[in-house]
Amino acid sequence: MKKISLILTLILVVVASNVAWQICAAELANVNFREDIRDLAAQAGTNIGLVQKKSDDEIVLSVIGRAHNHGIELQPSQVTVRRTDSGERTTLYLAADYTASVKLPFFSVALHFTPSSEK
Repeated sequence: MKKISLILTLILVVVASNVAWQICAAELANVNFREDIRDLAAQAGTNIGLVQKKSDDEIVLSVIGRAHNHGIELQPSQVTVRRTDSGERTTLYLAADYTASVKLPFFSVALHFTPSSEK
């Protein structure tokens, strides 16, 4: 009886560890992606004329590329680009809306994320 209990406990620990690993991986990818979005929104160099400003479509493609680097699949319709003001004082707002699925042994869970450039 003790062997069966030990085996069941071991299986439960392995399954729980797998679930925790997948959820943590999705959360970590989201945190890293959110930091990338904030970096893109900061537009380093554009306010002082070192870098040419990008169009909204170019920014959407940059966001999608950064997401892909973290294993996140996005479509252009899932990315929001908004600009406030104009000229040198333009503020860029970026956001993404996506769902990451975590596949578990008998079912899967969808985690919904909405990272943005706002703090």
